[in-house]
Amino acid sequence: MRSIKTIIIDDEPKAIEVLQRYANDTDIVEVEATFRDPVKAIDYLQNEKIDLIFLDINMPKLNGIEFLNVLEQKPKIIFTTAYSEYALESYDYNTADYLLKPIDFKRFLKAVTKAKNLISSETKKDSLTPNTETDKTIYIKSGPQLYKIQVDDILYLEKDGNYLTFHTKDKKILSRQNMKDVFEILSPEEFIRVHKSYVVSKNHMEIIETHQIRIGQTKIPVGRNYREDLMKIVG
Repeated sequence: MRSIKTIIIDDEPKAIEVLQRYANDTDIVEVEATFRDPVKAIDYLQNEKIDLIFLDINMPKLNGIEFLNVLEQKPKIIFTTAYSEYALESYDYNTADYLLKPIDFKRFLKAVTKAKNLISSETKKDSLTPNTETDKTIYIKSGPQLYKIQVDDILYLEKDGNYLTFHTKDKKILSRQNMKDVFEILSPEEFIRVHKSYVVSKNHMEIIETHQIRIGQTKIPVGRNYREDLMKIVG
């Protein structure tokens, strides 16, 4: 994953300096801009897409919570403050972490690593995007290409290492997706997981046996841990 595009908003120059220095010591975050005035940051964010904001809470013109209430699109947030009493309220927002000043490098590194993992996870989910107009088509990212497929055309999904193959009626699409993320997007009314490496369409199952399912000429194994759920379908 590329470096996380970041801005820092804090009315204290020394606090900005510390965060910038820490950021320069890692390749996780890239500081695009810094602001002592949160109003100027709002103007900046109208035109620039940012992944993460280091946001001070106690600022005289507009505090961090008020700043977030103004934003329509909220990036991930790492709050920075000398006061712990705001911690609970801050988690009502798109919060990755909450850093108490003075911030040491080890704690900073833990926070940006957590933010990176959260952003990476959300990006993977976005690469498998449902069509909100019909909810019957999805877009699957495969390398540089994005495939639009009908959900009804999916026969089964097959996991092999870090890759997932979408077997449809007329093609196979190899994608670097997580099986769990994909399964959460597909309807449980239409799909069932039958093995750690297989999710199948209920509508396309032709023969159901104790240890395997047949879809056309393909035999799909049924894992022991998934057998009970499968048998509930057939009564």
